[in-house]
This record gives sequence, structure tokens and C-alpha cells, in this order.
Amino acid sequence: MYLVKTPSLLKPLAKDLLWHVPTDKREVYFTFDDGPTPGVTEAALDLLQKYDAKATFFCLGKNAEAHPELFARVVAEGHAIGNHTYDHPDGWKTSQLGYLRNVIRGKASIQSTLFRPPYGRITPAQVSALKSQFRLVMWDVLSADFDISKTPQQCYENVVKNVTPGSIVVFHDSIKAQANMLFALERSLDHLSREGYIFRALTAT
Repeated sequence: MYLVKTPSLLKPLAKDLLWHVPTDKREVYFTFDDGPTPGVTEAALDLLQKYDAKATFFCLGKNAEAHPELFARVVAEGHAIGNHTYDHPDGWKTSQLGYLRNVIRGKASIQSTLFRPPYGRITPAQVSALKSQFRLVMWDVLSADFDISKTPQQCYENVVKNVTPGSIVVFHDSIKAQANMLFALERSLDHLSREGYIFRALTAT
């Protein structure tokens, strides 16, 4: 189960996590999890370039290692990168030591102080251990592009119906999400551009 829009009541309960960027300006923060993935990440980058949009890519260490030229392209085109662990462990099902080792292993390939927990699952103890080293990033809008029961149109509507100034939106540059993501991404970029939004990358502070 997941929620497309993060309830506002949840955010104060996890103050060490970034859910939304405080701003009154029409700025939105698109993020991509699980890449870089050949054939998928390039297509996302091409669309972002078309709309002069910057984004944040939360990469898996193993994928950054396997595809260094693609990872380098993300950085070269002015996007932010973040650590998404080495190989996507579930924080609720992984020991404290095992989880932290996985994050550190990811950091070897991904030199960033931004971190997003896979599945958005992280324990209070893990937050406590990581918050001094990383800006811990969650989201307030989920495209649900990873859900193969959703149509591309539904994923697009999940984004544009829920974005507000400062929203952090999640897409996935993975094979599984490819069709939904590319459809929703292009149309979201077009729709929100026409509404006056600027697409920005997250910063470490």
C-alpha cells in the first residue's frame, strides 16, 4: 500500500526528513530513484533537457558502478545526485549495521550528502545514525510509475493533480517503470511548464 499524496499530518512526526521544500514560488523538484538504467535514464535526461529542467537522481551504488558514463552524464548536465544505498535494502527489514554498511557502500560511488531510503522505509534509529551525514529526502507526491496496475495516464494525473509550490515528486528510472514514467514525465513537464513552474534540483542544505 502507498499514498500518492503524503498526508500533512505525517510530516511533523518525522522532522528530520525533508518532505517538501518551503517556498511560495512555483518551483517543483522532480526526483528519480533506482538508476542509472541504460535506455531509461537517457530518455529521461533528454526530456528534462527539452524543457530546460533540472532534477535529482537518487542512484543505487551498484548501478552507478555498472554504468559510469551514464552516471557521469547525469552530473554533467547539471542534475543533482543522491545516495539510494548500494542495492536497495528495505530499512524496516534490515539490521542497523547491515543498513548503514549498505549506505556507506553506496556512498563510495555516489559522492553526495543527499540520501533517500529505498521504499521510503527507514527506522528512527537509522535516521538518527544518518542525519548528521546526509540530508534525508522523502517526498510529498508519488507518481506511482512503478505500479504496473496503473496506466501511464493515471501516473501523469497523480503528479499534476497533487503538485504545489515546493513539491518533491518521485519517478523511477527503472525498466519496470519505464513506460509509465516516460509518459507521465513528458506530460508533467509540459503541463507544469505552462502553469509557470520551474523545475529545480535539490541541494544538500
